[in-house]
Amino acid sequence: MFSPKGRSLLLVFFLLSLPLLSAQSSQEAGGLVDPASLVGLTLDELISRFGTPRSVYAARGLEEWQDDVVFVYEQGDFYIYKDRVWQLGLKAARGLKAGDSRGVVFLILGSKAESRGDSIFFPLDEKPWPLMLRCDFDSEGKLVVIFIYRPDF
Repeated sequence: MFSPKGRSLLLVFFLLSLPLLSAQSSQEAGGLVDPASLVGLTLDELISRFGTPRSVYAARGLEEWQDDVVFVYEQGDFYIYKDRVWQLGLKAARGLKAGDSRGVVFLILGSKAESRGDSIFFPLDEKPWPLMLRCDFDSEGKLVVIFIYRPDF
């Protein structure tokens, strides 16, 4: 169908576009390569990677031991337990973004996604410890925030 010269040009175009495709697919949530890889970072690693947070606040849990310190960066909110990141709050990750409908979230996450109340839960099996992705929705069924966290904390 293509001449030898046409095939060569097509091959060159394909090879030149690989870095662009790879860079686009690896970037999520404000340039994070893989948000799940950030769970478990120490405070030193977090600050070395992202610098001083824009702000810091306390997030109260139902029990005192559930209280967190949250570092706010452009990329998202980093929840700290003792000296490590245990949860991320993001506006976009894994092809999902704030404003998506429940139906879109189910289509993207697939059959492992489980609906519970105003949230959808999806297990992530990429680390030696358990990770979960949770999508929280508003009263209109629109995605508000995405959490990636260790459910064993």
